Amino acid sequence: MKKVIIVGAGIAGMAAGIYALQSGFEVMLFEQHTIPGGNCTSWKRKGYLFEGGMHWLTGSDKQQPLRRLWEETGALTKDTKIHNRDPFITYVHNGQNVCLYRDLVKLQEHLCSISPEDSTLIRRLCRDVKTFAAMSMPIMNIPGLKVKTKEKGPSMLGMLLKMLPALLRMNHFAKQSIGEYVKQFKHPAIRSLLTHIAGEDYASTALMFTLACLSSGDGGYVEGGSLKMATNMANYFKQLGGTVQYGLPVEKITIEGGKATGVMVAGTYHTADDVIVASDTRSAIDQLFDQPLQEPWAENMRSNTGLANCTFISIGVEADLSHLPEAIIFSLDKTIDFAGKQINTISVNNYASYQGYAPQGGTALTLILDGNYEYWKTSKENGSYEQRKQELIDQIIARLEEKIPAITGKLAVWDVATPLTYERYCGTYHGSWMTLMPPGFKQISYPSKSKNIDHLYFAGQRLQPPGGMPVALSTGRQAAQYLCKDNDVVFRNKM
Repeated sequence: MKKVIIVGAGIAGMAAGIYALQSGFEVMLFEQHTIPGGNCTSWKRKGYLFEGGMHWLTGSDKQQPLRRLWEETGALTKDTKIHNRDPFITYVHNGQNVCLYRDLVKLQEHLCSISPEDSTLIRRLCRDVKTFAAMSMPIMNIPGLKVKTKEKGPSMLGMLLKMLPALLRMNHFAKQSIGEYVKQFKHPAIRSLLTHIAGEDYASTALMFTLACLSSGDGGYVEGGSLKMATNMANYFKQLGGTVQYGLPVEKITIEGGKATGVMVAGTYHTADDVIVASDTRSAIDQLFDQPLQEPWAENMRSNTGLANCTFISIGVEADLSHLPEAIIFSLDKTIDFAGKQINTISVNNYASYQGYAPQGGTALTLILDGNYEYWKTSKENGSYEQRKQELIDQIIARLEEKIPAITGKLAVWDVATPLTYERYCGTYHGSWMTLMPPGFKQISYPSKSKNIDHLYFAGQRLQPPGGMPVALSTGRQAAQYLCKDNDVVFRNKM
């Protein structure tokens, strides 16, 4: 039985490991953190559970092809409860609730009633979203792979014909940012609502794909959250016979005679027949080899990895906020000063309706702000890191108390995770949890195997920008397929 070592126990690493185990390989996994999941994670503070990795999931709907992969890897079961909150986001603007509904008919009627002068644009938006809803991530096997079970589903030609209308519109949205796109709407609440879905710097295709996912019935929240999914996968990995070592970062991948032969961990050499790098690829190509990996695709990645990072704020309050929407945007009467910018709106995720996220009568809240890696790095270097976090949380609490008086004086716990936090625990490049796709960014997929080094494979969300959990899952599967093909082994997607 051939031995495979996998670097990283995130979604990609565990997916690769599960498929490799099912196909007959011996698998050992090394993870630098003390828990599985990588960026797909949650954490507890004083009885409050803060969702830090997943806010909605592509492939949560049983009709989506990706759902089968989530079930094959144990992340979801056929009975997993999915919460499809609706409205998805509520923007409180001058005392009025402006809602993003999943149902496009309801969304169109609602937004047109709020801003009749934008009705033409709103109808155009809803038509475009309906067009994009025909697209889905294809689940294909790599060419020349021996398989136990053949893929079922529509042909590639059939899929392309179905997606053709969206493909014809894609170039229009790819050329402009979300910030540029929303400027055409006259109503400020509609502009802000749409901007908060993906962020103003992304190409507006990100907005279309997100809205399309939600309107199709997908994009639900898994009961138990990201840590539950990651734990499910880790348990299934061990059930299949895999070995995982936590708290042990891989220091180097050893290369001998043009082949990957193992890894160095805590000064100890571990041999392997094959190595799969499922840690952050952008960091790995510079840090895990004696010399930075010199291959054309690696150079391309170095030049084209825009950073999408965040400052993640978690707050536990001793107040039941279940009467409020699960996702709320507030306009601020007084701005928040952060990293040289003035923030005039905040978006709050409210987990009051979820069991186990807070002590009785309490509520877990989370907010996401711009990451600003250099700001936090400089603060760390000059000794003001903790002070800057305190200054930020003081402003946020003050603004929240103005908007939600019920929490005044009821702060139980807070936590600020900066890009340096994600860098420290997850090894993400500059703490960026996804790759930014600005307007004009050309879609690219990086290879799952090295061009110059045999028995070396890659998996993870960097390989297909912008990334995310579905990409981590599918690239983990693809790395396992190349592993099987190169070793002349039948790929099995289940035991």
